[in-house]
Amino acid sequence: MPEIKKEIAPSVVVTAAVATAPTPTAQAPEAHAVRLHADDDVVIARSQLVGGTVLTGEDIRVSGLIPSGHKVAVRRIEQGQAVKRYGQIIGFASRTILPGEHVHTHNLVMGEFVRDYAFCVDSKPTVLNEIPATFDGIVRADGRVATRNYIGILTSVNCSATVARAIADRFRRDIFPEALRAFPNVDGVVALTHGAGCAVDPEGEGLAMLQRTLGGYANHPNFAGVLVIGLGCETNQISRIMETQGLVEADFLKTFNIQETGGTAKTITRGVDIINQMLTEANRVHRQPVPASHLVVGLQCGGSDGYSGISANPSLGAAVDLLVQNGGTAILSETPEIYGAEHLLTRRAVSREIGEKLVSRIHWWEEYCARNNAAMNNNPSAGNKAGGLTTVLEKSLGGIAKGGNTNLVEVYEYAQPVKARGLVFMDTPGYDPISATGQVAGGANLICFTTGRGSAYGCAPTPSLKIATNNALWKRQQEDMDLNCGTILTGEATIAEKGRELFQLMLDTASGKRSCSEVHGYGQNEFVPWQIGAIT
Repeated sequence: MPEIKKEIAPSVVVTAAVATAPTPTAQAPEAHAVRLHADDDVVIARSQLVGGTVLTGEDIRVSGLIPSGHKVAVRRIEQGQAVKRYGQIIGFASRTILPGEHVHTHNLVMGEFVRDYAFCVDSKPTVLNEIPATFDGIVRADGRVATRNYIGILTSVNCSATVARAIADRFRRDIFPEALRAFPNVDGVVALTHGAGCAVDPEGEGLAMLQRTLGGYANHPNFAGVLVIGLGCETNQISRIMETQGLVEADFLKTFNIQETGGTAKTITRGVDIINQMLTEANRVHRQPVPASHLVVGLQCGGSDGYSGISANPSLGAAVDLLVQNGGTAILSETPEIYGAEHLLTRRAVSREIGEKLVSRIHWWEEYCARNNAAMNNNPSAGNKAGGLTTVLEKSLGGIAKGGNTNLVEVYEYAQPVKARGLVFMDTPGYDPISATGQVAGGANLICFTTGRGSAYGCAPTPSLKIATNNALWKRQQEDMDLNCGTILTGEATIAEKGRELFQLMLDTASGKRSCSEVHGYGQNEFVPWQIGAIT
């Protein structure tokens, strides 16, 4: 793909979100807006602009108030004409737009256009580092590598959620400080409950997806032990989960049903006893240096804004490129949020088959939305729009930057085990808890989550790093953010520098450094398997 650049001010050029590689830059303090591509019809306001402001380097006078992160037209755009940002189509003018005008939902709409998938034309060999980076991981007896050491309680059905949480609560350090004092190497006991498991087709896609998700968590290396609790009469029988997912009861994997145990109190007592038996063995772990090839990182963005595709997302993409060079794996997801930008991934597919697998998932979503009388452009959210994003096309072009510039090596369905190394894609909804749940079920042992509006999120048993797109968010919600990429917008840092900083933060977090979400206790409520299909 040709390099795509943005002009920030005269003589200042920086690689943009969909370029081939991030490059260092300095930000000119007098620049009012950011240009991402020479062919763009819009530039992005670096701060709130008032009417009459002349944009540096554009010779355009602003008409009216333009909020921070929003788009300003730099040329006349006729009604029906395609509007470009990142050098790509983000929508169509619903009326004539004059230079200097605010471009947003009042004059920019979705429309159909042909994407050139150009399968594999930008695929290139991946050069691995001869001496890979390392982190201090936990090596399980079967060779799997963990970044955390939890004991998990899973449920087959919503009916067993209350007892699962009651059992986990007996081991909360904030309520019972003595419960885990003798087990300092155990990160915690978490109950991951859900609202499904019954009144579904026993042979349907929805139940198979739930079982695949539960199986992925039961097999996750970040769990030293797992207890699965059912009610007993549900459609999602534990025995069926064990069979379909190839699970076998052992000292580190126990199961039982409430109806067989004899009721709520007896179930809680039995569960507490089983967890106590698991704790001693779970505590017998130590960290040791392992190659970064054991890292599987889920990529997420939530509460995106007009800066996401300029700062945090391309910085994460730069970190992903470093991860892949060190033999690791990154999982790009949120299919509705690559819609309209999928052609930038098919060009990097290692084979036509891989590219067509991605396109088939796009078509599935189009049909899925049509069946449910929905539209792909129900995304962006209200918060995204307030932050400057107008259409899903615009959001997708910024979101896809999280995947960096390496080859697309495989495409997975929701919660399928991720076996390939390199950049892969997993089909998930755009809703972050559901999407990340699928990634963790697939094997992600670290999550990187960019946000421009602000996010409070965690993902037990996998640590989650949150990355701010702008300085205002960092100042306002710093207690929830692990890294600030807003300094890219002010010229204090480059995409390449932030990418290296984030890659090191990945290694440190995988080695045991607690993320902000872990400090605040996030992770249990964010387990949300994708519920698909009819509920009867």
